[in-house]
Parts: sequence; structure tokens; C-alpha cells
Amino acid sequence: MSAEATNPATPGPVAPATPRRRNRHRIDLRRLVGAALLGPASRGRLPDAIGHVVEVHRAHHPDADLETLRRAYVLAESSHRGQMRKSGEPYITHPLAVTLILAELGAETTTLTASLLHDTVEDTDVTLDQVGEQFGAEVRYLVDGVTKLEKVDYGAAAEPETFRKMLVATGNDVRVMSIKLADRLHNMRTLGVMRPEKQARIAKVTRDVLIPLAERLGVQALKTELEDLVFAILHPEEYEHTRELIVENASRADDPLAEFADAMRAILRDAGIQAEVLIRPRHFVSVHRFSRKRGRMRGSDFGRLLVLVNEDADCYAVLGELHTCMTPVVSEFKDFIAVPKFNLYQSLHTAVAREDGQVAEVLIRTHQMHKVAEAGVVALGNPYPAPSEDQARERAAADEERVDPTRPGWLSRLLDWQEAAPDPDTFWSTLREDLAQDREITVFRPDGGTLGLPEGATCVDAAYAQYGEDAHACIGARVNGRLATLSTVLRDGDTVQLLMGQDPASEPSREWLEHAHTPAARIAIQRWLATHPAPAEQEDPAPAADPGAAKAAEATARSAADPFGADTPAARPGAAVTVVDRPDAAVRLAGCCTPVPLDDITGFLVRGGVVTVHRAECDAVARMASAGREEAEVRWGDTTGCRVTLVAESFGRPHLLADLTEAMALEGAEIVSATVEPPSQQRVRHTYTVQLPDAAHLPALMRAMRNVPGVYDVDRAQHHAQASAERA
Repeated sequence: MSAEATNPATPGPVAPATPRRRNRHRIDLRRLVGAALLGPASRGRLPDAIGHVVEVHRAHHPDADLETLRRAYVLAESSHRGQMRKSGEPYITHPLAVTLILAELGAETTTLTASLLHDTVEDTDVTLDQVGEQFGAEVRYLVDGVTKLEKVDYGAAAEPETFRKMLVATGNDVRVMSIKLADRLHNMRTLGVMRPEKQARIAKVTRDVLIPLAERLGVQALKTELEDLVFAILHPEEYEHTRELIVENASRADDPLAEFADAMRAILRDAGIQAEVLIRPRHFVSVHRFSRKRGRMRGSDFGRLLVLVNEDADCYAVLGELHTCMTPVVSEFKDFIAVPKFNLYQSLHTAVAREDGQVAEVLIRTHQMHKVAEAGVVALGNPYPAPSEDQARERAAADEERVDPTRPGWLSRLLDWQEAAPDPDTFWSTLREDLAQDREITVFRPDGGTLGLPEGATCVDAAYAQYGEDAHACIGARVNGRLATLSTVLRDGDTVQLLMGQDPASEPSREWLEHAHTPAARIAIQRWLATHPAPAEQEDPAPAADPGAAKAAEATARSAADPFGADTPAARPGAAVTVVDRPDAAVRLAGCCTPVPLDDITGFLVRGGVVTVHRAECDAVARMASAGREEAEVRWGDTTGCRVTLVAESFGRPHLLADLTEAMALEGAEIVSATVEPPSQQRVRHTYTVQLPDAAHLPALMRAMRNVPGVYDVDRAQHHAQASAERA
């Protein structure tokens, strides 16, 4: 399963030539062919052909039931007998090679049994029922999960629908995809017998779908070899150039990485830390990417150092010693132990430098972390062991489903959106697009729950991830406690509170498509828009297109804005406000703060003998006093009616103005004028001047306006204060 094998499709090795690790066996095809042709062994005796598999399997699972493997091999060999691969070997060599790959990763017996049988239902007369009768429901499920759909039945849709079937099966048991990945790896290793155009087609599907799936399941050992094999087929010139770089580096007289490793071993030995320091050469694609990013490569750039310890605490002890005794490159430090990656990966990453400019990247992890880093979900063994009787009763009572041990949010999202994509072409293109987003973030809900989202996701994506199609009613969000537009891009660790409207007929905005990155969000929005075509006059989602906007516009801007920002006309002497020592003076209420009865007020004499009245806390008061304006003593008259200007901040949605003006009318407010600013980043600002019969009704009016879905703030007008003072 390492990348040291020769790929018949391309000359030369597919990975740097390095010593094989212990228990890393490579099938000897000539010996395997001979063993396979001998047929099954006598009952009770293990066939020679699976000797490699048994040896590796026992290293990981000493107590494994080998009788199951023997029976699976006998059935596979007898059913495939007479079938040949395009390379000329007996077909049984393929399921044996796939099984060995999984055995090397540490897969348990059920997975190996299914891998031996994975092509029997597809290519022989063996049926799923026979597999289930002889090997149980789990093996039957795994074999069914990796069995391709017939082109006769599905035509051109056979490949995408097969992947859909496999992904749905993986949602219930991740071992399905483990077998598929190992199957594709062996096929890629022997792809050289295919026509070049078929090689390219298979390599592209491997690149776009299976390599991202291997990454997401954490199976790095399969992912890296698949990457190199695809690289060799699709980019032969770059592959050859990279191979030359590796060969040139291997011929160097000195080895900086070996020198770094020796120095680290001495440091850790002196510190009394038991650790194993290994050199891990970069695979071809990694060398290619590194050379393109950094330019000319140094000797230490062709690999990384791996430090293996026994306990989690030892990882941090190693880190402390290396940073104390060597020169750390601080910008390269990452802690994936405290915060594991979404694919189970855990390690400390750092880098240390020498005076000659050589820099060595260092990975620090425990032996168990290393096993998971290489094999991902395969290293978990059987993720669904049979529960005890008590556990079974508890689960039955709670009606619980099996929980994937990796808790992959990406897989749950994929299974959700694929149900809404019945068209195979849409599913296939969306799947590739989704898998291309290979980084994941976690955001928190106010209730303490979490949402797993791809990097670059917005509040729109979070809404559909949490509420599904009910997210059509989302009207806004708070991110880390602050109001945010639905287009806001989320970051790892953000807290997101989604604000939902109460109207069951709420509609998603067409603008949301521009900010939706997850397939679930895009498909849900597109499906709604397809079933609710908008009339031409409603293409603009601005609130002005709403019927309520026309009603409000009829009352727009009849105000007489004076030089002092007083948006209300002069009050009759002795009516709303009285000037104590000038009872006949003309009075204007300042538009910058719109005072109403019961407010503390102060007045200033301005041009034309007019007294302008401000709320005592208005910013303009201090400016007018410092400018030398003559102050006038004012008090409220006997009337309790008032005219006030209110500013409402809202998220744009259909029918908002109609709902808002209706709520104001129910509170007895007469709208004197109204203006609505054009939407900005899905936010809308409304300004209303209203006449109230009693100022005591103002708090209730403002509460009613805030309760309208989509409105997140209502306040008294406080605008133009500075300009008003200056003009006065």
C-alpha cells in the first residue's frame, strides 16, 4: 500500500525510494498467481494465497477469527475461477490485493471478509442473499454498498448513481468507503494496461471524488498514493521533473534531515523522554507543491521529521525541549491535538532552523495518533460493535440511530443535499464542487450546539444547515453577539445566532444565492425559486417593490425642514410648548432629537425670533450653548399629543413595509411622512414622522414596530444634530 510500487502506466517509481516499514508487505503477483491457480485448500486449512493477508491481519488483531477469512476466500476464488484481469492475472488477485491493503491499515475481520467478496455479486453468480446467509448482515451490507449499478439499467447515469448509492451506504457504515478506496488504489496501481484515454478518465474521477473522500475520512496512506498515481497520469511532464528533483536530492553527500534527527534524538535522550524520531520523505505531489510554492528546494525540504511518543503529555514535553534547545520557527506551530482536524487527525506541527538556513518541519504525535493519521476511520476497527443487552434496550427505547464515530459534519450535509438533487447530472457536478471544499470550520449555536461547515461558508449556509428549508424564514443573524448580514463569511469558532421570522410564508431572497456556498443551501434556494417564479416587476428584492412601500410613499416627505433641523412645523404659542418669558414666540421642535411631551427639554433663540426646542440630552445643546446661542426657558403645554420621528432598522424581506405600517396603524399612529433608503448589504433603514394623540403611547408604538419580523431596532431620530447646530 505504500507508493513504492511501479505503476505500469508510467516509468519509474511513484514515490521516493525509502526503506519499507515493518509489516508493510507488497504482494508478489507471481507467487499469488500460482497460489490462486491451485484452488482452495482443504477444509480447515488456510489457503496459501491469503497467507500474506493473515500474517498482516494477525499483527493488528491477534485474536481474529481466521475461519471467516478462509470461507470468504474459498467462495471468492471458486466464483471468480476462470475470470482474468486485463493484465493477464487471475481475477482473484484483485480482491486479494484489496484485502491486503486494508489489512495493512489495520481493518478488522468483517471489513476484510467483505473486501474478499466485494466483486462477487457484481461479476459472478453469487447473490447478496447468499452472502448474507453465509457471512451475516454486516458483510452483506458492505458488499452491497460497493456493488456497482448496471449500465444496462442506468445508462450514462450509472457512475454518478453508483457513487450516490455508495455515499448513502457510507452514511450508515464508513467501512463501505474504506473498501471502495482500497479497490480504487489497486486499480490505479495496475491502470497501465488500459487505453490512455480511459486512464485519464479514471484518474480524473479519482482526483475529483475519491481523493477528497480519502482526505475527509482521514485515510492519508491511501490518499497520498492515489495522489501520486493520478499525478503521474494527468501531469507526466511535471511528474518526471519532480522525480528528477527527488533523485538529485537522494544523490547528495550530506543529509540535513538525518543530521536534524540525530540532534533531536540526543536532546530527547538527555531530557529522559522516550521517543522515536523518524524521517518521512514527502510524496511526489507534496514535493511538487512545495517546489512551486518555495522555488529552489533545500535538502531538508524533501521530507519531514516524525517524533512518536507514548502519551499525549509527552507530545508537549517534546515540543518544549525542541523549542528550548533548537531555534523554532514560531509561525509554523500548529496544535492539532487540542483542536483535531475534522478528519480525526491529531499532531503538533512545528519547525526548527539551523544557522546554515536549513529548516526541518517536525510532526509530534503518539503512536495511536499516528495509526489514526495514516489509516483514519479504518484504524477504528469495527465502529459499530454489537451493544450489550442493556445498551440495546436503552437504544430501542430512545429510538436512537447508530452514530458515526467520526461525527463527520460533511457526510451528514452531503447525505442531506443529495436527497434534494434527483437529477444525476446535478448530483455529480454538485458532489465534485462540494468535495473541492476540503477545509471545514466549526461554529457554535447559542444553545451550545455546533455546526460543521466548509471554509468560506456564510450565515446563509449556517441557516440551511441548522433549519433546512425552514431557513427560508431567516431574517438576519448575530455573529459573536453583533448584528450581521446573512452574507457574512463565518470563521472557525464563531458563535452564530440565526434570527427567524414568524411568517410561515416567508420567502428566500434571490440575493442569497450569491452568498450560499454549501450545496444544501443552494439547492433549497434554487428549488424554491424554481417553484415560485417572480413577476418581472418583483425582480428587484428591494422593499420599495413591496405593496406596503407604495402606501408609505404616498405620505412621503411633506415636512418643512427648517435651517435648524426642525422637521415639524411651528407650533402655536401655548400649544405643545410654551416659552416662559415669551409666551407669543414661535416654537419649532428640533428634528435632530424630536422631543415629545414628558421629555426634559431646553430651548434656544434662533433667527427670526424663533425658539427651537431640543431634548436636554441632545448633542446639539452643548454645541449651541458653546456657540453663544441665547437660551430660552421652555416647558410643555397642556396638550399630550405629539409628532415624533422614528428610525427603524431592518433586514430586507417581502411585505415588510406593509407589516410595519399596519403595526403602526394599530397603535393609533398617523404617518405624516415616510422615507425608505435603498437596501445596503440586505439592511434597510426606514424613517417615519408620526402624529400620536398621546405621547404616553410612544413606548408601546416602538415595541410594536420592533416586534415586526425583520425589524431589529427602532429608535427616536438623532440625526443631523451637528449640522443643525451649525446652521442655526
